[in-house]
Amino acid sequence: MSEKSQRLEIVTPQRKVFSEDVKFLVAPGTDGELGILPEHAPLITSLNIGVLRIQQDRDFIKVVVSGGFMEVRNSRVTVLATSAERADEIDVARAEKAKKRAEDRLAAKAADLDVLRAELALKRAIMRLRAANDK
Repeated sequence: MSEKSQRLEIVTPQRKVFSEDVKFLVAPGTDGELGILPEHAPLITSLNIGVLRIQQDRDFIKVVVSGGFMEVRNSRVTVLATSAERADEIDVARAEKAKKRAEDRLAAKAADLDVLRAELALKRAIMRLRAANDK
């Protein structure tokens, strides 16, 4: 007897990041993490900046998403992300520089600083580093 699976597609405005059958995934919803198994009830939710963890057989794949939406329907999961990057594609040095820039901006407390934008940049960099270093 074969184990059940579901089709997962992760798409950004620039490209299709992932399109394969998976056994399980955990997504960073705006109200917390969501675990999705095959035959999950229909669902539409917004996504937060975070790491999408995907299980295929015994292997796990990590994809960093920066917002967007997820739809679950008929054992098919579609993630429409603002941006998405597989952990094995992440340039760690670039992510570390982005983290440092965001931290420096927040520490400087300039009068014209867009605090929300700097905090989001910092969170994206931290998630990218977490995914890349936790293989």
